[in-house]
Amino acid sequence: MARMPIISGNWKMNLNHFEAIQLVQKMNYLIDNDDYENVEITIHPSFTNIRSIQTLLDADGIAINLGAQNCHWDDSGAWTGEVSAAMLGKLQVKYVIAGHSERRELLGETDEQVNDKVKAIFKHGMKPILAFGETQEERDQEQTEAKIVRQLESGLTGVGGPKVAEMVLAYEPIWAIGTGLTATPADAQDVCKLVRDTVQRLKGKEAAKAVRIQYGGSVKPTTIFELMRQPDIDGALVGGASLNAEDFARICQYRLQG
Repeated sequence: MARMPIISGNWKMNLNHFEAIQLVQKMNYLIDNDDYENVEITIHPSFTNIRSIQTLLDADGIAINLGAQNCHWDDSGAWTGEVSAAMLGKLQVKYVIAGHSERRELLGETDEQVNDKVKAIFKHGMKPILAFGETQEERDQEQTEAKIVRQLESGLTGVGGPKVAEMVLAYEPIWAIGTGLTATPADAQDVCKLVRDTVQRLKGKEAAKAVRIQYGGSVKPTTIFELMRQPDIDGALVGGASLNAEDFARICQYRLQG
């Protein structure tokens, strides 16, 4: 059975709730029923926008899945400023990003904390989008494989094969995020194949066959088609382009470029 492609829009720290509503309404106008049937689409607003977007998606019957950009691993407690997976689960959030490079590199999140988040996301009925990737320095020093394997081994610790099969794994080379640089389709495919091979080694053939792997890193309408032609790339984690309704719709409609 073919894996359903998944395109995710990570809005990062952008848009107030009025702007967020307008963006989703415009996206839905541009994305038609055929798109929704052929591609799973998720959007990941800031926490202040999630309730507004949830209400909009429900009221208008929009077939976009609601996501979050992050969560805490504890259900509750003295964690000022944090939001738990338990809270997100009550807002009909379906996907939560764990381990985005900006949180790892800029906010010091460890591999162990990311793994705790993955488990918390599953605990509350949602699916993790586990992100990982290498810096330019690590790439130049030929450490890409070691970094990716380490992050996968840690991120998937204690998660059984059937659960891994439900996850989304997002390879995001740090050197390509927000820089305008994009890995060549061949380079992206090489790493995504490494990811699938690592999942097979760790969790078995069925998990490796089913798990969906995204590429993230300055994805644009002009680059998405060739990326999606690669056998081990099942989708994209889109940053800046997801804040533009026309660009994001064209990315979701990548198959029309063929």
